[in-house]
Order: sequence, then C-alpha cells, then structure tokens
Amino acid sequence: MREEILNLIKDKRLLLAKEIFDILENFEDPELAKSFLENLEKVSGQKVITKSSLNKNYEYAKELAKNLSGNLKESVEKTLIKLGITLEIKKERQIREVKIKSNEESPSIKYKIIAPEFSNEKKIEVKDFVGHFRSRYQQIQRILLNRQGLNNLTSINKIPIGTRQKFTIIGIVAEKRVTKNKNLIIKFEDLTGEVSALVKNESESFLNASELQLDDVVAVKCSGNREITFVHEIIYPDAILLEKTKFDKEAYIAFISDIHAGSKKHLKKEFQNFVYWLNSDNELAKKIEYIFFVGDNVDGVGIFPGQENSLEIKNLREQYNLLAAYLDKIPKRIAMFMCPGQHDSVRVMEPQPPIDEHYGADLYEISNLVLVPNPCMVKLLEGDKEFRILMYHGGSIHALINEIEELRLMKAHNCPAKAIKHMLKRRHLAPMHGVSPQIVYVPCAEKDPMVIEEVPNILCTGEVHRVDIERYNGILIITGSCWQSQTAFEEKLGNIPDPCKVPLFNLKTSEMKILDFLDEFKEGENENK
Repeated sequence: MREEILNLIKDKRLLLAKEIFDILENFEDPELAKSFLENLEKVSGQKVITKSSLNKNYEYAKELAKNLSGNLKESVEKTLIKLGITLEIKKERQIREVKIKSNEESPSIKYKIIAPEFSNEKKIEVKDFVGHFRSRYQQIQRILLNRQGLNNLTSINKIPIGTRQKFTIIGIVAEKRVTKNKNLIIKFEDLTGEVSALVKNESESFLNASELQLDDVVAVKCSGNREITFVHEIIYPDAILLEKTKFDKEAYIAFISDIHAGSKKHLKKEFQNFVYWLNSDNELAKKIEYIFFVGDNVDGVGIFPGQENSLEIKNLREQYNLLAAYLDKIPKRIAMFMCPGQHDSVRVMEPQPPIDEHYGADLYEISNLVLVPNPCMVKLLEGDKEFRILMYHGGSIHALINEIEELRLMKAHNCPAKAIKHMLKRRHLAPMHGVSPQIVYVPCAEKDPMVIEEVPNILCTGEVHRVDIERYNGILIITGSCWQSQTAFEEKLGNIPDPCKVPLFNLKTSEMKILDFLDEFKEGENENK
C-alpha cells in the first residue's frame, strides 16, 4: 500500500507533509486514497499539501471522515484530531464564567471552575499570534507592576539617546546570544519598540539572565542609553502565596495522573486495588472528598509510530469505556476532576479542550466526574474560604529541562518539581512556544490562557510518571505518578517510572501522605508539609 501511495504522489507531482502522508497510509483501499488526494488537491489548488490545506478545507475533511467506517474511520479521525482538526463542532462550553456547583451526593462539596472557552470554527491567522503575545505581555506586565523597586520605569521608545541614565523596562525576550567574550546580548521588546542589552559574564545578574528563555516577560534594571544598554538586574514576575488556606473540615484530595488505560503496560490490577480501597472501611479512604486526574487518562491510538504493538485495546472508545468502568465504581460522594493530556482524544496544541464526547461518551454519564480543559483552575469552597488548585498535564516540562542548564545538569526528570518551579517563577505554564512538539499553542488574542494570573495553593501536573513534592514560595507542587510499567520508549531514554503512588493532601492540616498501591498496599508519610 505504501508503494502505491508513493507512486500516486509521484505521478501527480505532489509534495505532501508527513502528517498528510500518515493519513493516506491508513487507507487500505488505494482507490479511496487516490480519491482523497485528488479531491484535496482540487479544493486546495496546490501541489504542496500540508496541514494548513486540511485546516482551510475543514468541511471536506469532516465529510471525508464521516463517510468512512470502522477502524479506518477511527484511525483517520484520531490523526486529524492530533493535527488540531476536531471533526465534531461541539457547543462552546461557557466555563470562563465562574459557576458554583455542588456534588449531588455530597452537597457540602462546592467548587468553581475557571478555564478558557473553546470554539472550533475560527480559522487561525498570523494576527492571532500577534494578539496572543501582545496579550501575554500585558498580562505579565500587570503582575510585574505590582512588584516593589521598579525605579524609573520607562517604555523602550523613551530610553534616552546620548545621556547615560539608570532606568527599568518591562520586556519580552525576542533574541538571546552569547558573544565571543562569553557575555550575553539579549533583545527585549515591548509594545513601543526593541532594545539590545548586554549582560557581562562576571556580573551578579548573569546567572538569572542565562536562564532567560525566548518569550519570557521580565522587568530589567538597566543603565546606559539607546546606543548601549547594560543589564544590572533581572526581575521575574514570580508567584508567591502570601496566605495559607486551611479548611475547618478534615478532607483529603487525591492526585492521579497518567493512567494510560488500554496499554499493554497499564497496571490494571493495581488501579482496581486503588478503587477497591476507596470503597473500603478504611478511615483515611472515607475522608477523601476530591480526586484530580491530571491527563493521559488513556493510552490513545496513533500517538506515535508503531503504537498499535503496545496496545491491549486498539479502539479509542473502548479505552475510554475501560476508564469509565473504573471511575463509575468510585463512591459518588467524591468529586472528581479530569483534564486531558497528549494521549487523550483531543488536540496536542494547548490549551486542550475537555475530553471529546464522541470517544469519551461513557465518561459523560458519570455524575460525580467533571471534565475540564488542560490547564484549568479548580477552586474548592468552604464558606468564605477558597482553595485554588491549578491542573496542568505538563507537556512543557521536557522543554524546560532541556533548555535550562540548571535543570539539565541535575537530570530533573528524576525530580520534576524543580521544573515546575520555573513555571511559577515565570508565571507561565509553557513559556517557550515551538521549542518542542509539546509546546505549541492555539493563539488567543484576548488572553493567553497559559499565563498563571492567579497564584494557586497547589499546582499539580503529570507527564513525567514520577511523584515529586516540593514547596515554592508557599505554593505546593505535586507531580503525579502513573499506572503504567516502564515502556520500551522510557527504557530507551533511561526514564524509570515510579508507578501506583497516590499523593493525598489534607485540607485541614496541609499535611501530605503518599499511598503506594504497587504490589502490596503500603502507606508512607511525606515530610514536606
């Protein structure tokens, strides 16, 4: 089949992006593949066919998938979803407006959900990216303006010419390079212009400056003029929790991530033991009132080449059926919140909408499960008290570790909370657009949803398959475990997962416990309180 497709492409003198070729390879019938290609060429009017060709001809792609059936339909739909093309236009979920809800089985459990709205109808244009980064700059600028000590604050276009002065600017990093003398030259932009600033390698600010990544927004204390500007201090927006919140009622939150239901490596027995424990007479289990599921809830289909060889369940809907069967057995008194990850039935581009209702239909039947986007802020309420939990699956963790020398040298995949600190320091969950496949945005001109505008009490992530717990400026960081044994890919990278661990947080005392459901059930205390 592959050879026939290649011959067809050659005969028609077409140039295809790899993603489009992957779709064609899903067709078993050469005539159907030929028809798809001819129609796409016709409606696009191009010989070079890329992902944008499908985006521009959304209705055709939708109609094509609609006329397919069985595994072929699911495979093509999944590939299109991973390209960011959702075939079913769901009604927009008005989540941005704060709503207060209660768990029907436990009316005392109240919560607010704050997350972006989603629409699949708008075509993305260059101006959307311009508006997106303008919004990001303005959001973080407002955070920085609340910092003390920003003396002589000025816009870049008002930096003096000729006379040397001391001044402070707020800029977004547009370029960064090392000179032959090992100094740094960083180009900063604001809404009025741009300036290149020198950071000497022996200066106190060099370490902070060397950590700067493209698209970071920071305040910079400088001296000099328009011709030559010297950096004296870099001030990150940073996140600081000024006041702890403790509930009067003793209630626990459990944090789960990376279940990977449907994988051959999925630890089915161990997850069933966790669900069984939740239903037991154990006093601690009875006090759990919330569970947060932080992405990669199923293993997905077509996520990486050859994935079908590692799947026990090769149908995406059936993977979600297995997941729903687990969750349906969890006591209804427990409020559950679930966001997607890269393996779920949503686009990879962030922010990710809630899990697709087409594939995850059974999840929508579970009364105490709330499906939310990635990222999402959930606020738990007790009277006038508010406890904020920011959920983010964590796709940007790998890029942060690869790009920041400190994290790279300490091999931070083994201690991922160190990488999460940099998100809080920058007040952004994925600051480096396009650095890796995991950091690709859907631009939002009105507001960058990845900016951490409101400081959370807890920031919880998944992705790295290892539990790690730290505090940063009063904020509790929790990176989740997994329910999957080491995969061939992880073995190749040398990544050793730490499966079946469940962090628990006590809302009354702020204490942490970590439960271990691997093999025999164990219970351990974590000293980080």
